[in-house]
Amino acid sequence: MIFKQYYLQSLSQASYLLGDEERLVAAIVDPQRDIDHYLLDLDHHHLTLQYIILTHIHADFVAGHLELHKATGAGIYLGARATVHFPFHPMPHGYEIACGSTRLHILETPGHTPESISIVVYDRKEDSANPKAILTGDTLFVGDVGRPDLLASFGVAPRTLAGQLYDSLHDLLLVHPPQTPIFPGHGAGSLCGKHLSSQLSSTLEQEKQTNEALKPMKKAAFIALITSDQLEAPAYFSHVAFMNCQDRPTLEEVLAQSCHPLTLEQVLHEKSAGTQILDVRAPGDFAMRHLCESLNIGLSGKFETWAGSLLDREIPIVILAEPGQEREAMIRLARVGLNHIKGFLNLGMQALASTPELSRHTNHISVIALQEQLAKGQRPYLVDVRSPQEWKSRHIDESKNLPLQHLASRLSEIPCHHPVIVYCSSGYRSSIATSLLEHRHYSNIIELTGGFEAWEMAVVHPSLHSAAALQQPGGRTTHHKDHS
Repeated sequence: MIFKQYYLQSLSQASYLLGDEERLVAAIVDPQRDIDHYLLDLDHHHLTLQYIILTHIHADFVAGHLELHKATGAGIYLGARATVHFPFHPMPHGYEIACGSTRLHILETPGHTPESISIVVYDRKEDSANPKAILTGDTLFVGDVGRPDLLASFGVAPRTLAGQLYDSLHDLLLVHPPQTPIFPGHGAGSLCGKHLSSQLSSTLEQEKQTNEALKPMKKAAFIALITSDQLEAPAYFSHVAFMNCQDRPTLEEVLAQSCHPLTLEQVLHEKSAGTQILDVRAPGDFAMRHLCESLNIGLSGKFETWAGSLLDREIPIVILAEPGQEREAMIRLARVGLNHIKGFLNLGMQALASTPELSRHTNHISVIALQEQLAKGQRPYLVDVRSPQEWKSRHIDESKNLPLQHLASRLSEIPCHHPVIVYCSSGYRSSIATSLLEHRHYSNIIELTGGFEAWEMAVVHPSLHSAAALQQPGGRTTHHKDHS
């Protein structure tokens, strides 16, 4: 039996290859949209792909089922409750797939979505009675369970799905032998759950002991637990879920239409026409010099998530990248359904060498300089673009929490004629934020070098502000009753 887990760090997403060395047939579960690494492994093992399986309709990434189908001719398989607009093989509860001595037993495990399935994997040569593993999709994670609220905008009640998830977990998954390994569809960093672990596998026994959602409780308590305090889902999730139900262009078709070098003159023309200019370089490089009013979302971070959250999928995109990274940027944009790409600036920032008036740099302030300003009573407008949860945990005194995903809709709260200092944890999100504000013609924007992590390291603890303590400028702590 061939078993391989692939993990896409930028989307915290896992996919799987299951194959039989004797019969030379294979299945791939939950493929990402860029499929070259699957094809290489199939070729390396001399495997014929017969089954492309989706554990559910994904919302956080565009899956690669159509790409694999068009590349190999393999059939697409989903849970029997799926409703999609391309040919597929429905798999009801108890359905079985044989890949030589590898047997895949399908469990309908609704809860994250109505059509969610889990896959019990048997190696009949090793042990025909006990599972080799269970691929749990987004039903059961390491450390958490799938969130039931992502389909609320489609009219599916989260509490109804939460109740189904409770039954799926207790009646269908946890009844297997405790030592059974589980392999989920996501890990830490995914927004498909609240407390996902960085571990990429576990066992049912370990999850019973450590997973808060699997602690003994009544169904009503479980429903209350998993329908509360979920992180906000990005707005692009609903669009990606819709795309995964459609017969859409493949990634190669998108790249063929997008991967075009453009001259500076062409890029400036596109810019004047309203095209989104996306600079995907690292925040430090962007800060040193960038094309005026371009938006910075660096490839070095959670690029797909922030691009999907902040870019308008209806407006064309032109990419500005380090030479050689343009195709990577296009692939990663396509992973979250951003297909409308006009091309890229040929030679990147080198194309602006003779026109310095078209570029600018980002103003920065060190944490020491900021601390000195605060000590002197100088009060810049401080914008914290981290999540509400991060801000509530600890933040700089008198900062305003404007989460990055909501910044564009809350610009009226930011003064136009007053110094504005922007910070996040370490600088990735604040670079995005300052570029967005520059694009919206704010001129007095300053980025805090190193973000809140640098502030914590350089400033003594009494100058840190938590939800339970108030402080005076300069780091002197005074204790007040909370009258909020």
